[in-house]
Amino acid sequence: MSQSDAGGEGSTIAPLCASFNQDCTSLAVGTNSGYKLFSLASVDGLEEIYRCTDTPDVYIVERLFSSSLVVIVSLSTPRRMNVYHFKKGTEICNYSYSNTILTVRLNRQRLVVCLEESIYIHNIKDLKLLKTIQDIPVNRTGLCALSINHSNSYLAYPGNATIGEIVIYDANNLHNVSVIPAHDGPLAALAFNFSGSKLASASEKGTVIRVFSTPEGEKLYEFRRGMKRYVNIGSLAFSKDSQFLSASSNTETIHIFKLEQPSQRPQDESPSWSGYMGKMFMAATNYLPTQMSDIINQDRAFATVRLNFSGQRSICTLTIIQKLPRLLVAASDGFLYIYNLDPHDGGECILMKKHRLHNEDDSCGSDKSDLAPSISPTYAATVAKTSSMPSASTASDLFMPGEARVKRRRNCEPEKNRISIVSEDRDYKQHDLKNEEPEIGTHELESY
Repeated sequence: MSQSDAGGEGSTIAPLCASFNQDCTSLAVGTNSGYKLFSLASVDGLEEIYRCTDTPDVYIVERLFSSSLVVIVSLSTPRRMNVYHFKKGTEICNYSYSNTILTVRLNRQRLVVCLEESIYIHNIKDLKLLKTIQDIPVNRTGLCALSINHSNSYLAYPGNATIGEIVIYDANNLHNVSVIPAHDGPLAALAFNFSGSKLASASEKGTVIRVFSTPEGEKLYEFRRGMKRYVNIGSLAFSKDSQFLSASSNTETIHIFKLEQPSQRPQDESPSWSGYMGKMFMAATNYLPTQMSDIINQDRAFATVRLNFSGQRSICTLTIIQKLPRLLVAASDGFLYIYNLDPHDGGECILMKKHRLHNEDDSCGSDKSDLAPSISPTYAATVAKTSSMPSASTASDLFMPGEARVKRRRNCEPEKNRISIVSEDRDYKQHDLKNEEPEIGTHELESY
């Protein structure tokens, strides 16, 4: 791998994929010419940490926390996963699989690779293959989620291709834990909270988002995104404290829900006619059919973001930057949008900055027109002037759906299911995964 000089690429470099790392301290972007890593320590500036131009058409790029370990997959070799130490500019190893790689997930214990009909679980410290989950239901988008809490390393993936059934798998001890009947229709999105104690899910309809306890599978919350139209949910993300859940889709609206029980909600001290009627209406739901009362009792969004575009894929995450809660949106238009979130009153989030991801000539800068218009001061409009390193939550997804990548590579030549191990002195070894366990030199996590 090599690091190119800034500039010279022009404005035609558009992102193929984007992902936030597990603690949301950096953003990885895959492009037609390679991939780039950005720091998310500041609202006003987007610092480029690293750029690689040796690998074209990168459609998967995942960074392990703030380490130097990066996993990439290219459209030119969609069945091969390459693991790099980007600071040293060396390849640690590469694995080849029997089909197109759709998703890669990481935590401090496990590396998970999802294909259309199988899942591979590797040990992150030496990259040995630990388990192959075969004959899973057809998963054309590679939908799965891995808890970033390595003490449990729960893995969630669809257990049925036609209904929203979720399998919870213990990736540390390598066995099934539970099955959650989450939705009537097929699943579209999954996300764990920071501790791995909660799992959010959405179906292909995209109208209802549910939150379950893990691994028990008890339904804790149910939120309604909308009723008028079905949408494609692009990503779900918890805040670090698990008080908020964001959901992005192919529409112009991003919803943020607040995870609180009815007993935690503030009550009106002074009774009013509207409040009285509201209580009477809610009491009346006890006499309605179950399906109707469920719809009425579903919580609506606590806060929203109105994007200036629709029909494009985007991913979002909730984090803390410079001591204030922010919503970050990386969109397929090649921009990162940073919004302020008011954790007390919610409402419409305020756009604070817009950073370009794909045009090096602009140095990821922002114009004055990128900022939100001036309004009356509120919590969300007040920006802290002192700098602070972020403490964050996680979210991760791809702009290009896995199914589209599969169709694009249906006719590619088959590769043998082998692993190529590349050491720093460039000596190559090959091991057949079907016949023996690959022997890879042990790499402690700190070395990354």
